[in-house]
Amino acid sequence: MLSPSMAKKRSKSKLKNSVKPALRRVFAQNSSSTLNHRQVCSLIDVREKALRKLVFEVLEELKREGFLSSPSHGTYQLNQAQNFVEGTLELTQRGAGFLVTDDSRDDIFIPPHQLQQSLDGDRVKVQITKHGKSRKEGVVIELLERERTQFVGTIQLGGDYAFLVPDNPRVGTDIFIPKERLNKAKNGDKALVKITKWSKSADNPYGEVIEVLGKDNNNDTEMISILVNQGIAFRFPDQVMTEAEKISMDLDQKEVAKRRDFRSITTFTIDPEDARDFDDALSFKRLENGHIEVGIHIADVSHYVTPGSAMDVEALKRSNSVYLVDRVVPMLPEQLSNMACSLRPNEDKFAFSVVVEIDEGGKVYKQWFGKTVIHSDRRFTYEEAQEIIEGKDGDFTDEILLLDKIAKVLRKRRLKNGAMNIESQEVRFRLNDEGLPETLIIKTSKDAHKLIEEFMLLANRLVATYIEDRKEEQKIPFVFRCHDEPDPERVALFNLFIGKFGYDIDITDPKNISKNINALLKDIRYKNEYSIIQSMAIRSMAKASYETDNIGHYGLAFSFYTHFTSPIRRYADLVVHRILQEELTQQKHRYGNELRDVCRRISRMERKAIEAERESTKYFQTLFVIDKIGQEFEGFVSGIAEFGIFVKMDENHCEGMIPMQEIPGDRFYFDADRYVIEGAKTKKKYNFGDRVKVRIYEVSTRKRTIDLELIED
Repeated sequence: MLSPSMAKKRSKSKLKNSVKPALRRVFAQNSSSTLNHRQVCSLIDVREKALRKLVFEVLEELKREGFLSSPSHGTYQLNQAQNFVEGTLELTQRGAGFLVTDDSRDDIFIPPHQLQQSLDGDRVKVQITKHGKSRKEGVVIELLERERTQFVGTIQLGGDYAFLVPDNPRVGTDIFIPKERLNKAKNGDKALVKITKWSKSADNPYGEVIEVLGKDNNNDTEMISILVNQGIAFRFPDQVMTEAEKISMDLDQKEVAKRRDFRSITTFTIDPEDARDFDDALSFKRLENGHIEVGIHIADVSHYVTPGSAMDVEALKRSNSVYLVDRVVPMLPEQLSNMACSLRPNEDKFAFSVVVEIDEGGKVYKQWFGKTVIHSDRRFTYEEAQEIIEGKDGDFTDEILLLDKIAKVLRKRRLKNGAMNIESQEVRFRLNDEGLPETLIIKTSKDAHKLIEEFMLLANRLVATYIEDRKEEQKIPFVFRCHDEPDPERVALFNLFIGKFGYDIDITDPKNISKNINALLKDIRYKNEYSIIQSMAIRSMAKASYETDNIGHYGLAFSFYTHFTSPIRRYADLVVHRILQEELTQQKHRYGNELRDVCRRISRMERKAIEAERESTKYFQTLFVIDKIGQEFEGFVSGIAEFGIFVKMDENHCEGMIPMQEIPGDRFYFDADRYVIEGAKTKKKYNFGDRVKVRIYEVSTRKRTIDLELIED
């Protein structure tokens, strides 16, 4: 039992922990003001003598810490010399946070007790309190923007109140729900809940049930949970749908007359078999001089979606379409994405085009940018185009074979200049009528994919280069797609990693790292470790992002690059279309400094879409193997960590984990220096790429986990 003096000290400490963040907020919000003790107490409405004394003690403590300065006796001011940074908060499952800053590679660690009611994804202002050797540490002093207020989870009833326990453990808090705000939700129900308020003195936010999703953990419920927990809207607002429904499928003939007409020129699309929105088409015309005129035609979304409209506001909010295993969550309503804007076969469509005069050696002689009207003569799937490339006769055989030849020249040139040569593999599921996975398919990038890819890369590069050349004459706001040079520490770790397989690359010159990685991947193309080494090579690279200041694209080896070719599914491309059209027609540019904020948002939402897509794949992987509990599979070690070994199984391509304490035969531990798992007595080691045999012993669709046990030889 606590003594009265100890209880008093503990109570005072708790009170101080409440007062301190309040004072930080006061000075952060009044950053240029000089305040005395009386004014501070007035601002936070403190009147009691004991509390006023505590405020004085905390002010002096903040001064000693360097957060405040004292311009004159008895006054306090925010210390502008202190390190204050803004960024996006990312929470871990253990409740700590990392601030991802806008202008630095180094994330800032924030302990759980210093988060000050900020949640995962929020935009916050942080004071750096420690500069350690390995990382910086900070405290949240101001919530700048709440990323989202709606969450999916499970209702837990208790007496006269209820809580929502969010599905995503990174949310960082349960949500308190008064019984009158339950909206008929019952104990154990999945529900969508909105935070309504969060008083400064409360440990948990208050909320209300917006929608009851039911008790069944079906695919719809799980996909909604994934989307909401990433802050991605799964329904369009009524105003957006009303606006979209007014869009006509018929082309305005006055607008047609203003455009360059390509309807009589051979035009086709090449897309995935299950595609419903067709962003791009290619036209082909032989010229008298022996060159070819290739039109790279992109859906003219900017003609239909005007700045500031309800559709535009929602498109920026979403920033991109999200491709889950069993559904697409589009950036734009289907009236546009699948109908009016989609370059469907045998229909006249508005496009924004890059037209090049090019020879068979990939040399571009002329380029033209502008609004067009096109008519797609044929819709090819990738598989159909690939069959033609491999020798099968079909529609537009000559055109496809010549475009493929040019694409291969363009690709070879890129790789010679130092572009990364990544052979993508995509895990896809074929679903049955009930929406359950019945077959797993590995899709690889073949020549037909690379044909389209090279011409899209060409269009994106030419648009970016055109704008950059024009910027020498005037200031033009623009969205570049940038990819920085790799971080030396990450590359050093990659070299350490491949050393375990007996490989080594020269990492002294950043400009040659990509070429050296390409050479390594080519040498090991048919070895077991190829997939894991390629994956680790990608992880060692910087992340691509949208920026208003160009730094080039390292991975593609382009000095200037943008995204122009997918405005149906990416907001960045829609902005680029608008800016290019303004420049072509000599209009005043509408975008200013706010374009930096747009770039930050679309970069952030891109990462969230990727996370949602990964979690969707993990969920369907658990569905795919849930009936295989007890079965044995061969595989290889695909990852190691402090808590266990990750194994990718050969037959089903799914990844599971063997907990460290479950590895048989010894007490194993993770050696971080050598990046290996080793037995304390036997010295038996488990390394990346090691072949192992495992048994599936537990599968959790809710946690998206597959637990394995190791079968000893």
